[in-house]
Amino acid sequence: MAKPIITLSGLKAVIMFGMIVIILVGIKIAAEIIVPFILALFIAIILNPMIRRLERVRVPRVMAIVLVISVIVCFVVLLLAYLGTTLNELTRTLPQYRSSLISPLQTLEPWLQRAGISVSVDELVKYIDPNAAMTLVTSLITQLSNAMTSIFLLLLTVVFMLTEVPQLPIKLQQLMSRPAEGMGAIQRALDSVSRYLVLKTAISLVTGLVVWIMLAMLDVRFAFVWALLAFSLNYIPNIGSVLAAIPPVAQVLVFSGLYEALLVVAGYLAINLVFGNIIEPRMMGRGLGLSTLVVFLSLIFWGWLLGPVGMLLSVPLTIAVKIALEQNEGGKSIAVLLSDVTKN
Repeated sequence: MAKPIITLSGLKAVIMFGMIVIILVGIKIAAEIIVPFILALFIAIILNPMIRRLERVRVPRVMAIVLVISVIVCFVVLLLAYLGTTLNELTRTLPQYRSSLISPLQTLEPWLQRAGISVSVDELVKYIDPNAAMTLVTSLITQLSNAMTSIFLLLLTVVFMLTEVPQLPIKLQQLMSRPAEGMGAIQRALDSVSRYLVLKTAISLVTGLVVWIMLAMLDVRFAFVWALLAFSLNYIPNIGSVLAAIPPVAQVLVFSGLYEALLVVAGYLAINLVFGNIIEPRMMGRGLGLSTLVVFLSLIFWGWLLGPVGMLLSVPLTIAVKIALEQNEGGKSIAVLLSDVTKN
């Protein structure tokens, strides 16, 4: 009797792989709905420790939620108003970039020619179109004016999530066949993700503040915008701090010269060295439980699946997936591959 070409275990693996592909495609298609929900979930995880602290001082949970959300709404309104003004000013400044770029390019042209690279400044200037940048900034201003509706719905979702937190463990236990193990895994995931998000938010806030002070001392225009960019991109592991430094360095190089640009680069390097290599590892403790390669690959994967929000939340999402995989025999081997330690 001939042996079957595909064994039962192989068939299970193929079916499981197919199911994973279908799920990922579904998430990709429904990203516009899923991304706000995930973002609201992680915001609720960040805010829940504050709500608990207020409850400890005998503030009712509903009042605590209203108080925290009200502070956030006021801050967001002021931030969007300031950003709108700053982006309008940036729009008026953009046409100056073309004329300001000519002088540095003319200085660079002889060096390139000595290196055997034939470059014409006149031809390069033709490709510099400030109108495209102005269109981009105008689009950002329009999006900011429309962002209040999205932010309101997002915060409303966060309010309902925070309100449901006390009843959530009881509901989850009723859905699980093994409540003790399941709730233990969920609690570990929540503890790990919450600790990471709270510490990362605190570090990102201080990083943005230090960047703001540094750029203001160097008299760099739009220092607050670049500081806000540094705060946001600091959530992206490995490459976020590098991406945040590119716009201010380019601006200073064009308008102020090479020496001032090198000072800005040195400032960013010092900030990233202190916060990225000294303060953050000490505050995070033993580590995230993920290998460096997995952190980088998760950045690419979640960015592809969920867009920019996926890149910002790539580490906590991967931590949650790893803990979920550890709960069944079939996923433990994959969880070990994601881990930064090997078991003997």
